[in-house]
Amino acid sequence: MKALLLPIALSLLAALSCPLEPQQIAGTWYVKAMVTDENLPKETRPRKVSPVTVTALGGGDLELTFTFLKEARCHEKRSRMQQPGEPGKYSSNGGKKQVHILELPVEGHYILYCEGQRQGKSFHVGKLIGRNPDVNPEALEAFKKFVQRKGFSLEDVFTPEQTESCKPESD
Repeated sequence: MKALLLPIALSLLAALSCPLEPQQIAGTWYVKAMVTDENLPKETRPRKVSPVTVTALGGGDLELTFTFLKEARCHEKRSRMQQPGEPGKYSSNGGKKQVHILELPVEGHYILYCEGQRQGKSFHVGKLIGRNPDVNPEALEAFKKFVQRKGFSLEDVFTPEQTESCKPESD
């Protein structure tokens, strides 16, 4: 096991230092695991998540789109992320959120790591995303190592169920 950890750690470091092009991340992604420091009780964590669509915009910016059910109604959320010049790093909500997109050594897997302020309190959220809904054990292990380096407890990592996107009602 120890012999396997060093190559994973080294390839993770190498992958995280490579510049990310917006076209690499464009398309449909499935959230395979999540972690947050927002003290979310297990019963309030998202049990089900829909795929996230990432669209590459001009100037290196990205738009993330996903749907979710709330009070038996489907809602669509769009978030535009501006690239301040450094590949793989983005800001949104007028600079209140910083998002880092980190490529993993496991093909077709990335980490979305967000830090910011909400209602005067700081928060940190990490998501393991992949091109298909199946959980890849190597990608999950790399995500867990990242989570530990960021100071999260492994007990806070959870894997939400994948759902299809719902269709928002038009008003």
